[in-house]
Amino acid sequence: MFKVDATARVEDAPGFHRMFAPGRLTLGLFFPIEAFRHDQPTMRDQERLATRAQALDFAALWFRDVPLRDPTFGDVGQVYDPWVYLGWIAAITRNIALATGSIALPLRHPLHVAKAAASVSQLSRGRLVLGVASGDRPVEFPAFGVDSVRRAALFEEDFETIRRVLETEFPVLKTSRSVLTGAADLVPKPVGRLPLLVTGHSGQPLPWIAAHSDGWITYPRSLEGQAETVARWRAQVQEAAPGRFKPFAQSLYVDLDADPHLPPTPIHLGFKSGRHFLLSFLEASRGIGVNHVILNLKYGARPAAEVLEEIGLEVLPGLARAGSETSADTAGTLA
Repeated sequence: MFKVDATARVEDAPGFHRMFAPGRLTLGLFFPIEAFRHDQPTMRDQERLATRAQALDFAALWFRDVPLRDPTFGDVGQVYDPWVYLGWIAAITRNIALATGSIALPLRHPLHVAKAAASVSQLSRGRLVLGVASGDRPVEFPAFGVDSVRRAALFEEDFETIRRVLETEFPVLKTSRSVLTGAADLVPKPVGRLPLLVTGHSGQPLPWIAAHSDGWITYPRSLEGQAETVARWRAQVQEAAPGRFKPFAQSLYVDLDADPHLPPTPIHLGFKSGRHFLLSFLEASRGIGVNHVILNLKYGARPAAEVLEEIGLEVLPGLARAGSETSADTAGTLA
């Protein structure tokens, strides 16, 4: 844990390997794994649901970074500090990936982020996938003494600092927030090479994200719109890193109805439907090149445990059996 493995590839990191592969689509779950009103989740039974998700072969559990409650925003993530909660869930799970979606870099010192991430990587045996962002909640920047106008510049600077201290022993660097002269080293180092993904644009142009990140996390769109976004991403990756696979992931709010045949109706950043449409949507998403979908159950009408079982026992096996062709009917419905 004190040495950098210069031969390590991000593709070999256990968390990355479980979540991502060319031509494959996997599913993850945002904490809290429950439906709740407004911004007040109960956080009950999360440990049991997390271990059940692992047993059902979900690929990842996702952790938000929401330091302060802003009732007007309507979302407090999983309430607990993401690093504390990551340690807690890592201790009760064994092989499911643990992903952050996402750590708001300008609100935290990059050396603290790097130290926490490397610690979780070591303690979980390489299951961490680190998603990072520039932050988007106006109330938080003055609270932490950060100029929101600088958040894009801070994000870029902090991203490079984290990469450098995790992948170099006794690094030398000078930024607005860190000065290292080679006399000190950040330990532990992560298991292998820690996957580092960018969420949204985080104030950066897409060519920068394609060149510097190990993958991109973005938001749900119509299948037609998402296909165009995936195509732009693949083109930029090919230009920045020819031959490299850098995955495309997206979030999706789902209200899964008990009627498996229920057609879709829109909800915030997703849809309400039965499982047959959900499966066809996921097949179509894989067909356009999406590699991972993070499900959020906040707006559900049914108990999360029921939804988890239905997706795990009916949708995931169907997705594994199905081909990668895009469903024209699904594309027509949501385009």
